[in-house]
Amino acid sequence: MFKSISLKLIFAASLLSLLAACAVKPVKQMDYTAFKNSQPRSILVLPPVNETTDVNATASMLSQMTMPLAEAGYYVMPVALVEETFKQNGLTSPAEIAQVAPEKLRSIFGADAVLYTKITQYGSVYRIVDSTSVVDASAKLIDLKSGDVLWQGTGHATGKEVGTNFSVGTSLVGMLAQAAVKQIAHNLMDEAHDVAGLTSTRLLSAGPPNGLLYGPRSPKFKTD
Repeated sequence: MFKSISLKLIFAASLLSLLAACAVKPVKQMDYTAFKNSQPRSILVLPPVNETTDVNATASMLSQMTMPLAEAGYYVMPVALVEETFKQNGLTSPAEIAQVAPEKLRSIFGADAVLYTKITQYGSVYRIVDSTSVVDASAKLIDLKSGDVLWQGTGHATGKEVGTNFSVGTSLVGMLAQAAVKQIAHNLMDEAHDVAGLTSTRLLSAGPPNGLLYGPRSPKFKTD
């Protein structure tokens, strides 16, 4: 009898282990073939298309996207110069700018690749007993000669990773009050701007498993 029970337990444990293994999805490896063939040296960063209701999202994100790209080893076209060039040509909306043909962008700026970005969430998110700032964005890198998609990825960060903690009690009433205090503080301090910086870094940093390849200005160039 005991032997029978033991066998059943072993079988059940083995079955659970098998199901757990099946539930874990392997990280899908990105195909870098086009990226390696292109080997872009310079990147034109277009103003992110803002799909949120916060008017600050585009400027906040754009102002923090150059650093991770430069640290990855790429020359980034100066953001202020790019913005002024578009203005001189009557283009101020990120959505309109994103529609400019790649060959036109190359003829004007001379960059090797262009980065298109979308912001899908930006700002404070209020939940019943908590509140935090959230910034979500996606991006894709396009070769300006061939039009090939070289890379694409997503980035996410929250105020819990960069923000200040506020505590006004641990009861339900206290937690509700704390959420309200956080909401006000997030807006006053524009915490989302700091969160956007972390999102930009996660989105545009080079390295495994699915980050950008290191550029020619990086000592790690061609090591990935």
